[in-house]
Amino acid sequence: MTRSVVIGLSAVVVAIQDGEAAVLTVRPEGEAGLPFGPFDPQGHRTFELATRAFVTEQTGFELGYVEQLYTFGDKGRDAPRAEVGAGGERVVSVGYLALAPRGVEAHSGWTPWSQFFPWEDWRQGRPALIDAVIAPALSRWAVGDAERAARARLLFALDGAPWNEERVLERYELLYEAGLTPEAARDRDETEDRLPLGEPMLSDHRRILATGLSRLRGKIKYRPVVFELMAAEFTLYDLQRTVEAIAGVPLHKQNFRRMIERTELVEGLGRFRSETGGRPAELFRFRREVLSERPAYGITLPLLREC
Repeated sequence: MTRSVVIGLSAVVVAIQDGEAAVLTVRPEGEAGLPFGPFDPQGHRTFELATRAFVTEQTGFELGYVEQLYTFGDKGRDAPRAEVGAGGERVVSVGYLALAPRGVEAHSGWTPWSQFFPWEDWRQGRPALIDAVIAPALSRWAVGDAERAARARLLFALDGAPWNEERVLERYELLYEAGLTPEAARDRDETEDRLPLGEPMLSDHRRILATGLSRLRGKIKYRPVVFELMAAEFTLYDLQRTVEAIAGVPLHKQNFRRMIERTELVEGLGRFRSETGGRPAELFRFRREVLSERPAYGITLPLLREC
């Protein structure tokens, strides 16, 4: 018997709220999820227009910058609690990444994504959770398996390995494979307590969110998309804090500013804003016209310290 296919649309909507990288969430049954809805081939002209429509309907927020993220079509990816496909249909989800400028509001809540991935925030140094909880648990899981141990070492910067901030999805999937996340217990019909490794999400929404964070952390280095998260006018301190919130790593202030000057992506406005506890800081704007003048590159990450 041929099973029908249901196409769902998921949106990872990112903004900077109170200095934190936050994601737009809905909580239809108390558990956090991404804005999500089915695609209607008869009523929707395109995936993107459908995504924009249901995000506005569910959250009151109108999307600006949007790009397609990934198509999630693995068999069983929605098990056991999907928003669509309850009748046994094969579920294919098309994910979108959207960026919102500073100052936006929505009827639904913004949740810092460190709440879902607490091991990803290295701005104040190496998260204690890694060595206190994650490393011992992965060590037990990898006993006698050199390949597992090597993956754990490289992904979580164990035993002197460097931290690669872009490998968010691989880290989450390793924790899932090791049975250490709440979603792993849920999907395997297990009831024992899981480790406190971030807030779970509906269906496979935390996997989709991890994909979005991986994409954004990589993309800010080769395209100037970070400016889609900025207000029309900003200080270089604002810009640095935004990049740090996305990348999850601390940056060297002077080297960051020198790098920004070399890119010629911003222009000083000759106006100043008083910063708390310091001298007035000049306001800048993003030179959006650069996008039509020449290839515009992203922002490198001059680290304050090696992670």
